[in-house]
Amino acid sequence: MTNSANQSQKPLTTKINSLGNIEIGGCDLVELAEKYGTPLYVIDENTLRTICKDYKKAFEKYPKTNIMYASKALCTSAISAILSQEGLGFDTVSGGEIYTIYKAGADMNKVLFNGNNKSIDELNLAIDLGVGRISVDNFYELALLNTIAQSKNKTVDILLRITPGIECHTHQYIQTGHLDSKFGFDLTQIDEAVELILNEYTNLKLHGLHAHIGSQIFETSVYSDEIDILCSELARLDEKFGLKLDEINIGGGLGVKYTEEDVPPSTYEIGEVIVNALDKAIKKYNIEAPAIFLEPGRSIISMCGVTLYTIGSSKQVPKGKKYVSIDGGMADNPRPSLYQAKYLAQVANKKETDETEEITIGGRFCESGDILIENITLPKLDEGDILCVYNTGAYNYSMASNYNRVEKPAMVLVNNGESEVIVKRETLDDLIRCDVIPDRLKK
Repeated sequence: MTNSANQSQKPLTTKINSLGNIEIGGCDLVELAEKYGTPLYVIDENTLRTICKDYKKAFEKYPKTNIMYASKALCTSAISAILSQEGLGFDTVSGGEIYTIYKAGADMNKVLFNGNNKSIDELNLAIDLGVGRISVDNFYELALLNTIAQSKNKTVDILLRITPGIECHTHQYIQTGHLDSKFGFDLTQIDEAVELILNEYTNLKLHGLHAHIGSQIFETSVYSDEIDILCSELARLDEKFGLKLDEINIGGGLGVKYTEEDVPPSTYEIGEVIVNALDKAIKKYNIEAPAIFLEPGRSIISMCGVTLYTIGSSKQVPKGKKYVSIDGGMADNPRPSLYQAKYLAQVANKKETDETEEITIGGRFCESGDILIENITLPKLDEGDILCVYNTGAYNYSMASNYNRVEKPAMVLVNNGESEVIVKRETLDDLIRCDVIPDRLKK
């Protein structure tokens, strides 16, 4: 089976240059750190475009496939523009993501709006900007969306999000397809929702069903199970209501290789599994071939990104660990604290040496739990060295905070030896831009 970029721990252009430094996208990481400062998010454009092409090629046997980038993984204007150029659509979960993609010039008809508690303002924005599909999550939203559509004298194209009752072996916080979930209609509630759409909510047009079974998935059989459930529901709804739905959205979730122990399937393997499962289900339930939507996010962007840090202080605990601190941590990468996530790191400016030590990389933030990597073996570090942490394209910048009132890092795009800022580093004035001191508190 052909390998794909999501199976790599590092960007595809990673190499050691003649100076002994790590280079990505033709750019020396030490020079990037000197030019732009640290912490610094770095995105390799070559890897990003390659994985987009991998996905499209993996599903070329099923022409009704729509790849919808899950924007929550990383949503910036430049990233959205690249993905749009590669022909991808977008799965969004907020008005902010919708607006970012709109301003990036993407085709809004290829955008899906998803989420379990969309606001009135967000639904208005989605309709006004021409979002192609809204995935409705619950009965409250059905009624609300129909009222808004009615007020605009518009018909809104929707999917119903359902919980298919499938559990994948992933972290409990990123399982979304099992029955005890905050997302979607239970299978027993689908008929009631359909009846409301057909008889009362006439400003809504139902096209199909949407399910999502989790994130960082390594087992392929869950996709076959999910497709079988969705197709069986299409057949059942046709038989009961004469309703010929022609779309299914199976979510995303394909895993990536954070550590050597992680062995994710390639996009080509997933493509074969999904296409075969579709062919089987179409024949089994005697339905027309539906359009299929996928929402890969992490497996498109994660391996494209690295984060650079500068080494600072260190502490040797007597008869215990040695802690080495960096100038970032849980505010620019909360995943180790949230999910016990593990990462590969290397020293960007160290030539190979036999002098190594086992250390724990600590962050700069005022929390004992601000530990980026525990018990990693690296060349002996000095203050000012540059640490490169791999596979940080997904859920790092997008989940970053200003904890301890620290500015968020910049992000640069690298390609063919050129680097360009795509997110500016925040300033101290940015931190207080939205603060207001009431007049009575002013001296």
